Amino acid sequence: MPIELGSVVEGVVTGITNFGAFIELPGGETGLVHISEIAEVYVKDVNDFLKTSDKVMVKVISVDPKGKVGLSIKKANPSANRMQKKKIQASFEDKLAKFLKESEERQQVLKRSNESKRGGRGSSRKME
Repeated sequence: MPIELGSVVEGVVTGITNFGAFIELPGGETGLVHISEIAEVYVKDVNDFLKTSDKVMVKVISVDPKGKVGLSIKKANPSANRMQKKKIQASFEDKLAKFLKESEERQQVLKRSNESKRGGRGSSRKME
């Protein structure tokens, strides 16, 4: 079965490199998912997202005259990628809120310690 541009098929990860992953497609053809086409988020290491023999849904995004097949995991299922992005954004917002709360608490502790060192509000100066 020839691979058609734009089709979404299930494949099996056969190899992982530092620049992407090779996927065996139905019919025995092999295509490459470039590291930039694995997920909507930044991918530093392909091994964090894929393992050899994983089954994945891929979209055929290019077929060159020599027969090289370019694939995309993130374009094969855009709704799942949006959910993944929302989870990451939510966790970022949670982290930011936690950071701001801890930062405010640290600032209050520093202000209190500075006031006591300088003889702030409760200083024990003698009134004459």
